[in-house]
This record gives sequence, C-alpha cells and structure tokens, in this order.
Amino acid sequence: MPHQPPDAFQPAQLGPVRLRNRIIKAATFEGRTPDALVTDELIEFHRAVAAGGAGLTTVAYCAVAPEGRTDRHQIWMRPDAVPGLRRLTDAVHAEGGAISAQLGHAGPVANAASNRAPALAPGKRFNPIDMRFTHAATHADIRRVITAHADAARLAVEAGFDAVELHFGHNYLISSFLSPALNKRSDQYGGSLANRARFARQTADAVRREVGATIAVLAKFNMDDGVRGGFGLDESLDVARWLAEDGNLDAMELTVGSSLLNPMYLFRGDVPLREFAAAFPPPQRWGIRLVGKRFLRSYPYRDAYLLDDARRFRAELDLPLVLLGGIASRAAIDTAMADGFEFVAMARALLHDPDLVHRLRDEANATSLCTHCNQCMPTIYRGTRCVLTTPAVVTRP
Repeated sequence: MPHQPPDAFQPAQLGPVRLRNRIIKAATFEGRTPDALVTDELIEFHRAVAAGGAGLTTVAYCAVAPEGRTDRHQIWMRPDAVPGLRRLTDAVHAEGGAISAQLGHAGPVANAASNRAPALAPGKRFNPIDMRFTHAATHADIRRVITAHADAARLAVEAGFDAVELHFGHNYLISSFLSPALNKRSDQYGGSLANRARFARQTADAVRREVGATIAVLAKFNMDDGVRGGFGLDESLDVARWLAEDGNLDAMELTVGSSLLNPMYLFRGDVPLREFAAAFPPPQRWGIRLVGKRFLRSYPYRDAYLLDDARRFRAELDLPLVLLGGIASRAAIDTAMADGFEFVAMARALLHDPDLVHRLRDEANATSLCTHCNQCMPTIYRGTRCVLTTPAVVTRP
C-alpha cells in the first residue's frame, strides 16, 4: 500500500511533547521587550498566534548571555526573566498551544555598541553595523557559552516552556564557527569540518544533559549560508548527520542565509531598502542607502522555496525535520507532509494573519494573503508587525 502522509492538522509528537498539530510559528524577533524582559505586548503577540491555531509558537532570541544579543532590548535568559516568561507560557497554554524558547548567541551579528560588550566571533572581524571589531572567542569563552546554553535551557524548563530551539543558523555564533569563510582558526574549533562542528555538537549535548527528556530540543540549522566560500549544502549535510547521530535533538528546523552577509537569502521577495535605511540613525542610514543593494540582494519568492534543498536532508537523515520558507498555503503544507517532513514552520504569513492556521485547516484551497513585501522586516525594533494589517505597536515595560 502507498504511504499515507500525515494530516498536518492532527496531533503529533515532538520528542516528549504532544502538539495539537504540525504547524510551528517560526521565531521572529518580536520587538516587544524594551527592558529585556517580557511585556504584556509580547504575551499578546504569542497568545494571538496560539489562539489562531498554531501547534507551537517560538519566542525569538532568548539570548544565553547579555553580549549575545543583536540589540540590548532583547531578552537574555536569567532568573529575573523567569516570572515574566512564566506568564507568557501560561497564556499560550491557556489557548491550547505549546511554546518554545529560541536559545542562542548572536556572536558576530551582535551589536557590541548597543550591548556595551564586545561581540564574540571565531576571529577578529570588523562589523560595519556597530563600527567595531569582534572579539576572537577564547576556549574559556566557548566553554562559558556552552554552559550558558545549558543554564538557559534549565531556566526555560522552570518558566514552563515545552521546547527549546538552539540557534545554529544565520551566522550567529555557532553558525559562524561552522563557516569556513568566517572561521579561520587553527585550533580544535577550526580547520576541518569536524573541528568547526565541535561547538554545535557540544552545545546540543550540554543542553540535552541538562533537560533530559523533560522538554523537546530542536535546532535551527543552516543548510546553506548563501555566501561564497561559506557553509554550503555538502558540508551542512555531514554536520546534520552528526547531530542526528549524537541523539540530542528531537527535530531540526532547516533554514538558510546569513544575517551578517546575506539576509535576504532566507526571506525572498521584495527588498524594502528605503524602509530599512529609515529604521537606522545616521551614519548607518547613509551607509545602507549607499551599499544596501549589495548587502540586501534580491531573490524571487515562490511557495516552499527551500523545499528542493530540504529534500536532500530528508533523504539522508533519520530525524524529524521542520520545513521552513514560503509555507503560506494549504498546498505547500500538504506537499511538505507528502515529502516526509514531520512539521512546517511559518513566520511572515502569521504576522499578516495570526488566525491563518484555522483557515488553512478548514479550507482546502486556503492561502496566506501576505504579499512578501518584507516591510515587516524593518519594524523589528519598534514592534514587529505586518504593516498591511497591524497598526504601530506601543511597548511598555
């Protein structure tokens, strides 16, 4: 008998967690934490997604250390954050949804000027965003960050999260160690692929040892940086196999792109260059206007645009996989299920319409009305929103 693909809108198991369906709200920085702590606005953001039917919603950029943020207003995991996070998880659970915390360290993508602390990277590198050099991570730094991931995962359990997602993508710290373009080290964390993958594998192991089977552990993992000489598909497949064989992950969410060097490789669609420039003060604004087209390159949008690359991982990995990228229609979801992906993740479509999951479930031909204009992207530090459907967000501590 032919294989019957699962119904994405029926309950599914993610590690130790039972989800009401296979639809995940992907992490998108919410811009609702002005004091690096949970606000009522952040709670409402995720409550609305849960009320709209998503099986799991992901709280973005719960940094494991204060210097690991792309901006000092982002949450970093510490005991002071737990009471607010508990209010957040309770609100999502009350709507029948599950909730995940994305744990990571921004590394070379961190804004050292905003954080008032040096940004870590595999080596010294100039960052034109904050006009400072990164700090080459020492072995002590690496050990500290690994431990910080485990500590953050423990706090996530205390706060009532159902899952944590380890950020191994977008040239954040661990992703930057994987990249031969960014990692020129000659020690045990550089050179060979096995050495460059060591940081990721040790981090996943430390987190799993800390949380055991109490919550699900996912990784957001780059298939391709989209950078010449960077981390590409062949190396990525090898590292993904190692991570799967290590047995520390319950699922892997496949992504692409570099927040440092090529962010639009992930997002696809229109490039809102003028709006991006306006979101920054001078002199960054002038720099974006001058060189923005080289940094924010244009890639055409189509539904399920990461599917072809992700199929290579599906063919070779015995690990649940989450398909991301252009999941904006019932047809795209059904295709993902038929191709053997256990879950799908969406972001912009749910910014446009938090109730979309209910509509996708009930209407066979349903599709998101998101236009992929990407004007949501420049709003991330003022309250991430769809500019077509949502008025400006006012955040209060």
